[in-house]
Amino acid sequence: MTTIYFILAFLFLAVIGLGVAFFVLARQIGILYERIAPMGALVNESGPKVGEQSPRFALANLTGEPVHVGTPTDRATLVFFLSPTCPVCKKLLPILRSVRDSEGDWMRIVLASDGDEAKHQRFINHAKLHDFPYVVSTELGLGYRVARLPYAVLIDRNGRIRGKGLVNSREQLESLFNAHDMGIGSIQGYLDASQSSSAQG
Repeated sequence: MTTIYFILAFLFLAVIGLGVAFFVLARQIGILYERIAPMGALVNESGPKVGEQSPRFALANLTGEPVHVGTPTDRATLVFFLSPTCPVCKKLLPILRSVRDSEGDWMRIVLASDGDEAKHQRFINHAKLHDFPYVVSTELGLGYRVARLPYAVLIDRNGRIRGKGLVNSREQLESLFNAHDMGIGSIQGYLDASQSSSAQG
């Protein structure tokens, strides 16, 4: 009987030890997650701010009918600024197709750039972008103060800017949609505010 009691006591202590270890591990995972939380789109503070009404543009479309940006529509609009010479932009094209297929019920994607139209026509043909609205407009980039590429601006169906920023990955692109759904300016701003609140608490 003494041996049985010893074994039961050992198992009881082992269970308690495992429980404590699990709690410590879970806490460390939480701390690690906060430290490596995904970076949202890198917001450029110049130009129209998130929450403001977008400038309105009526633009020629190299792949179809004219495109209106910033005016009320039945869907939100993601304006994706790219360049035929930007390797990161080209890397994101398959991701844009995937996003369009999964989010197309509430959002349309407009590709935008500036420069020589003939060069862009060759890019459209080479990258098979005929199924995207594609506009070439210096005024559009200036209107949103686009300084670096790839850059994206998310405009809701009422013509209000809901997110914007430099996007180098699918995670940064989708952070604009998450910010839109959460009703916040940007994921990075939300994370920074949360960390500040935790530090003050």
